Amino acid sequence: MKPAPFKYLAATSLEHALALKAEHGDEAKFLAGGQSLMPAMNFRLARPAVLIDINGIEDLAGIRPAATATRVGALTRYRSLQRDTGFIQAFPLIGEALPHIAHPQIRNRGTLGGNLAHADPASELPAIAVALEARLRVQSATGERWIEASAFFASALTTDLKPDEMLVEIELALPKPRSGACFMEIARRRGDFAIVGVAVTIGLDDADRCSDARLAFCGVGETPVDASAAAETLIGQPLTEQGARKVAASVQAMIDPAGSVHATADYQRHVAGVLTERALRTGYQRARDGH
Repeated sequence: MKPAPFKYLAATSLEHALALKAEHGDEAKFLAGGQSLMPAMNFRLARPAVLIDINGIEDLAGIRPAATATRVGALTRYRSLQRDTGFIQAFPLIGEALPHIAHPQIRNRGTLGGNLAHADPASELPAIAVALEARLRVQSATGERWIEASAFFASALTTDLKPDEMLVEIELALPKPRSGACFMEIARRRGDFAIVGVAVTIGLDDADRCSDARLAFCGVGETPVDASAAAETLIGQPLTEQGARKVAASVQAMIDPAGSVHATADYQRHVAGVLTERALRTGYQRARDGH
């Protein structure tokens, strides 16, 4: 397959890229890693009239740690995240999920911002952004705004981005002391999109009681599913087998997976419950162990 005809424009700066997007609007797409966009164009599922290549804008890439939060440029490649020891230590949830994303060749080119802006509900990183309560900075030629990850994903392959806006940066608050995280997924093959994936974060007080618990899922809805409300029963007490099972049952009642050629909705619901219990126990133990 070949893409429909399009015009290629290489942006030389962020201002240049945003001016081009303002000029062409919905007819234009930003080209970053291209690992999602180019296949869609080849299958004629996406037909942008203009491609704006932003790979030459070095300011859009990089990891910028600070005292309370870390900001990651939207053009940062998955591989750069994997190879940054400090980043992986600060955000082990992301470090655990990255090997599940596609294959090494794709991780060499794919970008964090491109993944989030593509908004595939089966992708791992949107669910992780929701679990970590990430904030996303978007910019246009006329200004900028911040969007909470939970409000960024509107529906399958659709975000809150306006036609003239670009996702330029992701802000991640540093985990609190005595917190643990876990990512798990079930896929047909390593590197495939998840049939079900879960991202868990847990915070503990000095008596090993849960002070905070968040759950987010990929693959079970048209957007990442924030199921943190199902874990509210854990707050103020240690995690027990019964408590984990209760949360899993709440998750199964909360989600509404559509099923696919790879798995029925009932199977997805069952797996979501199993992964919830496992991930909660793992995250809780990691919080107790201090890693």
